[in-house]
Amino acid sequence: MIVLLAYGFSILLFILIALWVLVPALYGLPPVPTNVERIRKALRLVRLRSNEVFYALGAGDGRVLFIAAREFGAKAIGIEVGPVQCALIGLRAAASGFGNQIQVRWEDFYKADLRNADVVFVYATSTEVMKLAPHLEKQLKEGARVVSVSADFSEWEPSAFDQHDLIFVYKMPPVQGSISSYWMKKAAQTPEK
Repeated sequence: MIVLLAYGFSILLFILIALWVLVPALYGLPPVPTNVERIRKALRLVRLRSNEVFYALGAGDGRVLFIAAREFGAKAIGIEVGPVQCALIGLRAAASGFGNQIQVRWEDFYKADLRNADVVFVYATSTEVMKLAPHLEKQLKEGARVVSVSADFSEWEPSAFDQHDLIFVYKMPPVQGSISSYWMKKAAQTPEK
C-alpha cells in the first residue's frame, strides 16, 4: 500500500514539474526567475506607487507580484500560461493575506486585456518583446509605464534606463526611437567640462 502511495505521489510530482516547465516552454518562454534585487530596482526605476494597477506578464512563481504588492502597495495582477504557476500563486496570495491585492489570470499575455494597467512588468526575450510591442501600444492608456528587464523594445526610446542591470522604462504612448536615441539625448544634455 505504501509503495502504491509513493508511486502515485511520484507520478503526480512528475506531472506537476512537467506542467511547470513545458506549458511556458510551448509558448516560447522558458521559466527563468528574476533576481529579487533586480525586481526591486526595476520597480523603483519605473516609480511604482501605492494603489497603482501593476501587471506582470509571465508571472512565473509570483515573486514580482509579491514584491509589488508587499513593498510598493500596488494592486498586482499576474498573467501566466502555466496552470501550476497560477494555482501556486493564488494559494500563496491567499495564505499570506494578500488575496485581495494579488490576482493571477491563466491566459496568454499576447491576448490579455491590459487597459487598466498603470505599470506593466516584462521579463522576456528580445523576440517575445518584439511580438508584444503592438499589443502594448493598442492596450495601454496614455501615461502607463512599461518596465522591461533584459530586453529592450528596439523601436521605442526608453524614458529611463539602468545600464548595469539592463532595465528599460517606457512611457506610453512610446516615443519612436531606440536606446541609441536615448543615449544621444543624454549626451546632448550633459554639459561639457
